[in-house]
Order: sequence, then C-alpha cells, then structure tokens
Amino acid sequence: MTEPLWTGTEWTFPLIERVYDAIEEIAVNELGLDCYPNQLEIITSEQMVDAYCSIGMPLFYKHWSFGKHFAAQWDQYKRGYTGLAYEIVINSNPCIAYLMEENTMTMQALTISHACFGHNFIFKNNYLFKQWTDASAIVDYLVFARNYIQKIEVREGAAKVEAFLDSCHALMNYGINRYKRPAKLSPTKEHKRQDERDRYQQTQVTELGEFYKSLQAKSDGIEDKLFPKEPEENILYFCEKYAPDLPEWKREIIRIVRKLSQYFYPQTLTKTLNEGAATYTHYRIMNRLHDKGLMTDGSMLEFLQSHTSVVFQPAFDDPRYSGINPYALGFGMMCDIERICRTPTDEDRKRFDFAGCGDEMEVIRDAWANYRDESFIQQFLSDHLIRELDLFQLRDNRKETNYMVTAIHDVRGYDDIRETLAEQYERPFTVPEIEVVKVEPQSRTLNLRYKPYQKRGLANAGKMLKHVQALWGHPVVLHDDKGNAIT
Repeated sequence: MTEPLWTGTEWTFPLIERVYDAIEEIAVNELGLDCYPNQLEIITSEQMVDAYCSIGMPLFYKHWSFGKHFAAQWDQYKRGYTGLAYEIVINSNPCIAYLMEENTMTMQALTISHACFGHNFIFKNNYLFKQWTDASAIVDYLVFARNYIQKIEVREGAAKVEAFLDSCHALMNYGINRYKRPAKLSPTKEHKRQDERDRYQQTQVTELGEFYKSLQAKSDGIEDKLFPKEPEENILYFCEKYAPDLPEWKREIIRIVRKLSQYFYPQTLTKTLNEGAATYTHYRIMNRLHDKGLMTDGSMLEFLQSHTSVVFQPAFDDPRYSGINPYALGFGMMCDIERICRTPTDEDRKRFDFAGCGDEMEVIRDAWANYRDESFIQQFLSDHLIRELDLFQLRDNRKETNYMVTAIHDVRGYDDIRETLAEQYERPFTVPEIEVVKVEPQSRTLNLRYKPYQKRGLANAGKMLKHVQALWGHPVVLHDDKGNAIT
C-alpha cells in the first residue's frame, strides 16, 4: 500500500523535494505539460508582501509607491483583515517560484502545482509570451534596472528620480508596442548602448533633432511638415527617443519602464486563461496525489477549502461582488472543456468539433498555447456554462430610471453574452487608445489623439497630460477623434 508523502502540516526541504518529484511525474506524464525548469525559493511573509507590492518582482528597483503599498498591506495582514498570496512566480528560464515559509505542506504542494506547472506551461508555450517576452534574460535585466536606478539616485537625488519615475509609472500602459515585436533583453547590450549614448548630443542622434534642423532654414511649407510620419501608440518610446531636452539618465529610466511594461503585456491579455490554467492544473494534480494515496484525507480537505475560496464567484447582487473572478471563470471553462470532451450533450456537439474526443488535455493544452482571454472566451465558453454561472447581460444607462436585461438564456442571448463578455477582455476596454500624431515645429507642442472605444468619454485626461508633459518637457495637447481639444 502506498504511504502518504506527508501527514502533518510541517514541511522540510527534503520533503518538498520528494513532493515536487511526485507532482512533476503527474504533470509531465499524465497531463503532458512541457515547462521550463523550476527554481523554488522559500521566503517569509514579510518578503512576500514586499514582493507583490513591487509588481510581483522580488528583484524590482525600489520606489516610494511600493513602500506605501507594502505598509498598507502589511498592516492589514497583521490585523487579520487580509490574507497573503501563497506564491509568486516569475516568467523566466528557469521559472522562479517564491513560496511562503508559513505555508503548510499541503499549501506548498498546491502552490508548486499551481505555479511551477500551471503558470509555467503558459509562460513557455502561449504564443503571446513566446512572441513578446524573453524568459532567458528578464532576471538579469531586472538586476541591471535596479542597479542603474540606484546609481542615478545617488548622483541626482532620490526625490528627483522618484518624481520622474512617478510619471513613467503612470504611463506604463502607454509603453507597449502591440504590433512590432520588441528586441530581446540583453543587459550587456544595455550597458554598451548607454556608453554610446553618452558620447553624442541629442541633436546628433535623434530623427527629431534633424527635423528641427531642417526647419531652421525657414523654408516654405514648414507647417505642412509632419512628425512623426505615422501615429505612434508607444508614448514612452516616443518621449524617450524624441523629447528635445531630456538628460540621458531620464531617457534611460523611460526605457527601463517601457521594457518592463512590454514584459507584462502578455499577462494583461491572459489573466483568465493563465489563472484558469494554473487552477485547473493544481486541481488535477492534487486530486491525483490523493487518488494515488500520496496525500491524506485531511490534507485533501485542507486543499479543497483553499481551492473553493479561490474559485468562489459572488452573485451580481451580493455585496462582495466586484466583477467576474478570473479564477472562477477560467477554472470553470477548463472543467467544462473536460466535460465536453468526455460526456458531451447534443448542444455541445453542435457547437464544438472536439465534443466527445475523449482527450481533454490535448484540447486544453492547445487552448493554453494558442489563445488569449478574448478569443478563449469566444471559442470555448459554452451555453451550458453560461447557465451554470447565471450569466446575463444588463444595460445600465444613467439616463434611465430602470435597468434593462438585454440578453438571457436563449439562442440569441448566449451569443450576445459571449460576445459582450469577450469584449471586456480587449485592451481598449480598460486602456484608452491614445497616440502621438504630431509635434508642432515652432512651439514643439506634442499633439495626442484619443480614439474612443464604444463611444466612451475620457476621464482624468488632465492628470495623464501632466505626466506626459513631465516626460516631453514642452506643452502637450490631447484631441478627440474629431480634432477637438480635451482638457
């Protein structure tokens, strides 16, 4: 008879190693998961708070906002008002998972399954991560960024550097190229490029400098000259490259922030898919450990208590409701795919060509590798799950005294609900589309254009313009798609 790997709550490093081997055997041989090698790090609860207050990066540079967030989170934790993340995982090669030392052995097994094989598979195989991130270089780049900013704080003063970082952080969503693949991270090249940068004056190295020179001749048609020739969506890149009066250290900080913004870009588009994959993976692995006699009934109950809390979805009229829980939706869709593959209904067979195939992991691995949240929901959210989750579409118009239910559980309603839910995971739904369209030749005013999404207005435009102006160094004007200035 197989003996459980652990029976109590305490863990040791040899025990974690044995449990990891058992989990890896299930993940690789039974679930078919191909992952980066894993590196486990055990940290304290205080270090865990510090890590996820630094955007989930234990090697991140320091900034006052991280400290403010840490103080608030640590106070809440000590008072018992909130719990902590069980793990933090870095998209790197090897994949680094930080486990909290206060976890019980059961929770260590859960988080190893969740992070080291669920998230890890997404990091290595999903097309967005393969296209937009460089897992082999991110850790070295984080070290480079931290050391550079520490050096500049000593030279320029911490308050001055942090004030500039405030503006860069406020514009992180506008430091992303969505259509052009970024160059791979290389700290060695970054150091070399810094040296090259310092040898030249601004007007000798930028296209904008040459553009300004061409205007000094006062030739005809100055106002007709356009720079940039095409709209630029990456505002951080444009300011780094073309701001007329920025010192080189500020350009380097902008570059660091936008490089890290690009690194996080795939994660913003795969939140539900990523968390659903990790949650489904740990659920399958923990159940298999129990089925094989490697985990006790008591440990299984502890796991189920934690798992059900993670995937809990409050109803829309529950005071705790704050939107769709990505863990609940993602995990629900993975389990529903498993149901469709094994015991499909006639309704499923009409919609899904994989219904009844009997191999849910082949379908699920393909979905994890080739979809993002928006397309995953459009392709795999079944009518059955819509009913199970009690999803419906509600119109809330401030000009009307009553709500209106616009989509229910019927043929047309299922399609409308699916489409509306998928739209909420498109980037313009949460990040307004703003791009650089023109630099005024004489005043060097930077003109931005806002492209409304679904006829939405733009709130707090003044705050954003303040941060753009801090980077650009000259007046900044934001226009709507009709050319009217937005204040």
